[in-house]
Amino acid sequence: MEVIQVAANELTQTVYEQVLKRNPGEVEFHQAVKEVLDSLEPVLEKHPEYVDAKILERLVEPERQIIFRVPWQDDRGDLQVNRGFRVQFNSALGPYKGGLRFHSSVYIGIIKFLGFEQIFKNSLTSLMMGGAKGGSDFNPKGKSDMEVMRFCQSFMNELYRHIGPDTDVPAGDIGVGDREIGYLFGQYKKLTNTFTGALTGKGLDYGGSMVRKEATGYGLVYFVSRMLQERGTGWKGKRVAISGSGNVAIYAAQKAQQLGARVITMSDSNGCIVDPDGIKLETIKWIKEVERGRIREYAEQHKSAKFHEDWRDVWFVPCDVALPSATQNEINQVAAEVLVKNGCIAVGEGANMPSTPEATKVFLDAGVSFGPGKAANAGGVATSGLEMCQNSMRMSWTFEEVNAKLKLIMNNIYDQCVEAAKLYGAKNNLVVGANVVSFTKVANAMMDQGIV
Repeated sequence: MEVIQVAANELTQTVYEQVLKRNPGEVEFHQAVKEVLDSLEPVLEKHPEYVDAKILERLVEPERQIIFRVPWQDDRGDLQVNRGFRVQFNSALGPYKGGLRFHSSVYIGIIKFLGFEQIFKNSLTSLMMGGAKGGSDFNPKGKSDMEVMRFCQSFMNELYRHIGPDTDVPAGDIGVGDREIGYLFGQYKKLTNTFTGALTGKGLDYGGSMVRKEATGYGLVYFVSRMLQERGTGWKGKRVAISGSGNVAIYAAQKAQQLGARVITMSDSNGCIVDPDGIKLETIKWIKEVERGRIREYAEQHKSAKFHEDWRDVWFVPCDVALPSATQNEINQVAAEVLVKNGCIAVGEGANMPSTPEATKVFLDAGVSFGPGKAANAGGVATSGLEMCQNSMRMSWTFEEVNAKLKLIMNNIYDQCVEAAKLYGAKNNLVVGANVVSFTKVANAMMDQGIV
């Protein structure tokens, strides 16, 4: 057994070093791979067949990477050129599935990190979905509707060749909401002369699903509810710090408030607001969903709130529960230590990898209940999977039906993570549990399907 342990250590280190060599400068991708590999040594001990079949070596290499030019014309008539990406990472469990991100920070390393995470997140839902991600360095903020439409149409002029309801089904992410999905779907429909479920997050009038907008936020709260329940408590009276002010943050705040919590912070890239009396969500929704404005406007309308120019100040506000729902690596070691010192008992990741490895260690060492993003924020892609089901059947379910299915999926994810962590000697470590159970499903499917 000792020899196998050394072999497992050597294998994960060798695979990681190969990732560094083949993907220079892609730090987010490196981080995501290492976080998974660090959990898998006991799995490799128990399943030497995975080693023989080179599952790890195959898993960290995308099945397909697509990079393309996206030319479009702005309202002044000037030609602009952006870069588009789609990384189809793994299709062992079903058609590729993962969102599109439009933001100036997007490059191939970000897309690979997100696509790699998506493999395991989709696996946890137990729905038939592989892992993928895509996007562009185009930033829709400050652009007119016509500029966004022209960009989306040009983007889809290339992407349509690589997607479809049984091949690859993109959805939204940062910078890609209802407006962008509508333009993308319209162009896909025109180019292919088909009306299919080739994208999710669509409008309710043309194949979208109830609860899709709320899904990631609601699912996050359902997952954290189980974490709190394990500690013998619930949401009632809890002070909740949330970062971000997009769909995830807004609907996590809504569900937490419905369950009796007091949400006291939200943020965007220009700063954060702290409202000790509790965030008024109707104001946030108006600013963000109607006006497409900035979070500072909230403090101008509510005297109980203070605006901070540094959005990271969210994590220096005393709270009981933290829900990082903005972007990757937003909680570092210092912020994590302050959260622990201020009495935070639970952290649920609403964004993808929002805690650095050092921050995650701080939480786990301190006994803080910690829900990793690939498990805690899987509600969005779970409901996208449910939208795919509805599209295939040419029918739609009620809000109550979809919400009940979402809650069941999130509860099942929690139970799977707890059981796997216990089985592999890491009781209460949901990071290990999520990585182990999701990897095992993908590895078994890859074994069954041969060398492809």
